[in-house]
Amino acid sequence: MKSYTKFSINEHLVRAALSDSTVFDIDNIVILPGFCDVHVHFREPGFSYKETIKTGSASGANGGYTDVCTMPNLNPVPDSVQNIQKQLDIIKSDAIIGVHPYASITVNQEGEALSDFEGMKDLAIAYSDDGRGVQSEEMMEKAMQGARALDKIIVAHCEINDLLRGGYIHDGEYCALNGMKGICSESEWGQIKRDIEIAKRTKCKYHVCHISTKESVELIRQAKKDGVDITCETAPHYLVFNDMMLKDEGRFKMNPPIRSEQDRLALIEGIKDGTIDMIATDHAPHSDEEKSQGLKGSKMGVVGLECAFSVMYTYLVKTGVITMERLIELMCYNPRRRFGIELGESYTVFDLGKKYTVNPDEFLTMGRHTPFDGYELFGECLLTVKNGKAVVKNHKIVDYNEV
Repeated sequence: MKSYTKFSINEHLVRAALSDSTVFDIDNIVILPGFCDVHVHFREPGFSYKETIKTGSASGANGGYTDVCTMPNLNPVPDSVQNIQKQLDIIKSDAIIGVHPYASITVNQEGEALSDFEGMKDLAIAYSDDGRGVQSEEMMEKAMQGARALDKIIVAHCEINDLLRGGYIHDGEYCALNGMKGICSESEWGQIKRDIEIAKRTKCKYHVCHISTKESVELIRQAKKDGVDITCETAPHYLVFNDMMLKDEGRFKMNPPIRSEQDRLALIEGIKDGTIDMIATDHAPHSDEEKSQGLKGSKMGVVGLECAFSVMYTYLVKTGVITMERLIELMCYNPRRRFGIELGESYTVFDLGKKYTVNPDEFLTMGRHTPFDGYELFGECLLTVKNGKAVVKNHKIVDYNEV
């Protein structure tokens, strides 16, 4: 059994998990620090028919995550103390792992007026309008100035609305061959370029969500060389798929879209050279009805918490692209350092020798739509422990009284 931990573990819990597992190879059992995902959508309050804090946090634990940051496209939008408190009350009652909410950058995420930054500074992990790009340069500058004064991070979904033109997949080869409407790469990297200049002026801590294009990688690489306080994330689906691997199914539709092979390879290089700081899932569940309308009609968003580590271990570590130590930096330590989220006595146990086929019907999330459906992966999560207590064991939520 190999440990990648830098903290004490509860050996009783680890042995209990192994004793309850019917088949495992002790040489392939690893103890890993609890993962941290800075980009998830748990949909509550407002959209609990898609996901709840309880099911979302269980899903995270079932994938080895012990902390996540939840995006603000909720109802009500967390743009005031009163509104974010509604989410915090549910988290306190129902979450089985650490759930850290973002406050919105603008009121109702409409881009017209700043949210109550000062009032929410001790309640929110950072500020984001994820799901929408802040279209006004003036508004983004005000937001960065406000965040800078409070020593908080602006977390940006970068998207220029005027360049979308009704698109719903990458404006590339698959799009052209199938007569679909595409989303150009500039809609993403154009706003990143703008925001980097604002971050230079304001000295704000700036984080870019789910980058997907080669231009985005290069802009961020150069910004780091220029001393901008910038970090970024990408997601597993952008590192594994290219647009020619799409199928006309809702499980392949997300925003930003899966892009070209050149973009995928640039993201891989960004992972290897440190330009990309972390891997986040952008876990975004929808109902079956909302995801059953093909690429054109389905809602954007896929689920990913329960297979993210296995995907990255299978496609990046086992293939020799990066080391296990680098993957743990990307999925645990870097996000925690950037957002100030403590690890504590939180860890997860995986059987790296276990090969399994992704079956979304076995997920703990309410969402069932992932592009990895049916993929064969290595690495099964046996146990996840948050602050010394088992929360998920052998894919079931743990009753603390039983441990």
